[in-house]
Amino acid sequence: QVQLVESGGGLVQGGGSLTLSCAVSGSIFSINSMAWYRQAPGKQRELVASITSGSSRNYADSVKGRFTISRDSAKNTVYLQMNSLKPEDTAVYYCNAVGRPYSWSFGVSLYWGQGTQVTASS
Repeated sequence: QVQLVESGGGLVQGGGSLTLSCAVSGSIFSINSMAWYRQAPGKQRELVASITSGSSRNYADSVKGRFTISRDSAKNTVYLQMNSLKPEDTAVYYCNAVGRPYSWSFGVSLYWGQGTQVTASS
């Protein structure tokens, strides 16, 4: 069974930095893309950053220039380096992966981590 295990969340002062990690455990044939989403209280879940198997990256406008997504394909792990954190970055951050579970899989499956809390104080 495929699981996404997140780590690295916590409390940080505004202007500080945190790095989130998300490792895929279990057997999966291939991963097309991985991403980080976040959900603040009372708000919808939103895409923060994504990275494809070809290392093409996409960022939400609100985090461009401050956050960097990277991926270690050999370890099936994705990272989110967050710098210059603002109180509005406070949210639960979720890891996401899209991939084929088996070589014979016709389509792709979507996987989610359990979420990790990031709090940036003012």
